[in-house]
Amino acid sequence: MWINKSGKWWAKAVGCIVAAVVLVRMFLVTACVIPSSGMENSLYEGERILVSKWSYGLRMPFPSVFGYHRIADSPVTKGDIVLFNNPHPHDPDSRIESRELFISRCIGLPGDTLMLDRNLSEIQGEVLSPDSKALYAYPAVMEDTMQAVLASLGLDDNTLAGYTSDGNYIRSFSHYEYYLISQRLENRFSLLPMNRGNRRDVHPYVVPGKGRAVKVYPWNIKLLCNTILAHEHRAAEVKDGVLYVEGRRTDSFTFTKDYYWMASNDPVNLCDSRLFGFVPDDHLIGKAWRIWYSSRENRFMRRIE
Repeated sequence: MWINKSGKWWAKAVGCIVAAVVLVRMFLVTACVIPSSGMENSLYEGERILVSKWSYGLRMPFPSVFGYHRIADSPVTKGDIVLFNNPHPHDPDSRIESRELFISRCIGLPGDTLMLDRNLSEIQGEVLSPDSKALYAYPAVMEDTMQAVLASLGLDDNTLAGYTSDGNYIRSFSHYEYYLISQRLENRFSLLPMNRGNRRDVHPYVVPGKGRAVKVYPWNIKLLCNTILAHEHRAAEVKDGVLYVEGRRTDSFTFTKDYYWMASNDPVNLCDSRLFGFVPDDHLIGKAWRIWYSSRENRFMRRIE
């Protein structure tokens, strides 16, 4: 029987290529698409990026099956843009590695104390990036002027974020965008920061770390309870303002994992720790590394900062 040797060669070549791609994605880098505007102006919706799986040590595949292990464990740096699995999926029994992906900037490390308002937004922390956005209100009657200013600055894609109770318009701008717009407005009207009213409700939140005891306060009790239930896998509940863990009153709790606080650049986008709380270390995949596709100019293979 005649055998097509060249066909066999091509089949082996294709098999080797497929195997190489699988190994690279499993052990070196992975690719993902930015699904929303949450990380603008660092990353734009629709961009494709590469994520280094070795930035914090390689998380071994299938942690839900074989347990959580990392090779060459390395610490997260505050300000890193991190890819991680959803800490609070709709199905809490789903495997960690099969959960949907989120990408946000780490602003809180294990043991850090963050000053957060009632919306769990950081108020008095260090500004990590000029791309970090805030909400601003302005008179609705000045909308035409605002649109003209945005067009003159090339910010046509900035859309309304909402409306205040008295009918003013709300948009989100980075610190740098706010500076440019304020200069261009020439005092015709002012942009009013939306977070001023929350400053009186600011409280300290300690980011849990492995082996660290975190005290329970009225402002963090619900957040700690949810974390203990979801990630420490202990029975916990709040009754009459008191935290009970496995039936015992608890004034402080010692955690068995390191946790992180993640924040989007855009406060309108809630796909960060304001939505799902602390992110445990076994959910971290890696650090955003380079952009390999973008519809914008001069961003191909740009290093992500």
